[in-house]
Amino acid sequence: METPITPNTGDEEHAVIAHFRLAGGGFGDSNQRELVYEAKQVMAAAAEEAGVGEVDGKEFGGGEAVVYTYGTDADALFKVMEPTLRSLPFRPGHVVLRRGDNASRVDL
Repeated sequence: METPITPNTGDEEHAVIAHFRLAGGGFGDSNQRELVYEAKQVMAAAAEEAGVGEVDGKEFGGGEAVVYTYGTDADALFKVMEPTLRSLPFRPGHVVLRRGDNASRVDL
């Protein structure tokens, strides 16, 4: 027996959380942090223009950069962010698309 899928009522918060490995084990170098900051600005403008959510912030540490974004539709949010995320030179990188209690991973 299949469990019915509850339609998205728009009340759930979705997220797109991008993770990038930086050079070294700490906060990356200043050029890497600047690239992430610039990408965050571009993605924030794109998300706002498309009306799909907001870029909440970024953090650096442990050799990784993480960018947090939230909205009501993770797929729509990722769609406007994807070109910028893929343009960043840091690898490995991946994105977690969180849809309420469900999550999936996209390697960049």
